Amino acid sequence: MWLSTFPTVSVPSPLTPQDFNWIRCQVKRNVRNLEFAISCSGGDKATSIGFDVPFPRDYTELLQQAKEASELALKDNRQLMEIEFPTAGLGSVPGDGEGGTEMTGSMQLIREFCDLLVIPEKATRTRIANEVKFARQSIFGGASFKLDYLTKPSFFEDFGFTEKVKMADRVKPEDELFIVAYPYFNVNEMLVVEELYKAAVSNTSRKLIIFNGELDRIRSGYYPSFFYPKLVALSKTLFPKMETVYYIHNFKGRNGGVLFRCYPGPWKVLRRVGNAYICLHQQESMPSLKEVALDILPSA
Repeated sequence: MWLSTFPTVSVPSPLTPQDFNWIRCQVKRNVRNLEFAISCSGGDKATSIGFDVPFPRDYTELLQQAKEASELALKDNRQLMEIEFPTAGLGSVPGDGEGGTEMTGSMQLIREFCDLLVIPEKATRTRIANEVKFARQSIFGGASFKLDYLTKPSFFEDFGFTEKVKMADRVKPEDELFIVAYPYFNVNEMLVVEELYKAAVSNTSRKLIIFNGELDRIRSGYYPSFFYPKLVALSKTLFPKMETVYYIHNFKGRNGGVLFRCYPGPWKVLRRVGNAYICLHQQESMPSLKEVALDILPSA
């Protein structure tokens, strides 16, 4: 396999109480039951090391976790993957940082992620779709990765017009992995991502990772279906095929918290207490942001 894989450790069965460092308890407070779990490393069946990971302390640890989660997903033959996390700080929310600064920060993190995930011998078989001109002049200067556009700039770019590119026409037989960087500045970019997936990834051995695409805008109804029917339809056509391998979304306010997932583990709703995070709730499928904000966090 052209990507290094993260090892898997089997947990012996039957287990004894000493095999667990899992704490599960109920705290009765203000007539409400708060149930949380911290770091489960045991189970009845073989468990991956990456199954239950702590919330990252910094971006270095975050990128390592995202890399290991991606390797496990690739090993499981996931073809369409999503990585999403804030770039203005691990505790930030969309809008906390200035747009240009966030884009530069995201590009730097993508470069570091690619350096971790892709072995040098396969760099030329990895195609990264982003703002090519800026990337070549700065963070990706001298890199062996192939850089490409989702929507090709035209003579009228300064006036907001772009030329649509059929990505399938630009794909080379040796391409193995596509990484699409923050496809949200132009609403048409995610439609091109769907075209790329259908034409060049589906029914092949290729893989595609959407990196910080802010897909929650589509999931949460940010775009009115009357004006953006094709974009909204992605929630039913493309997203069900996608595995979210690494995800962080922060909620601020009195009932603040974090929605966190690291593949192949469950989705967790966390709350920060001092310098630690406790798990208030976990489930196998992704909860909606509305459900987390209005139901899970206030009831914990």
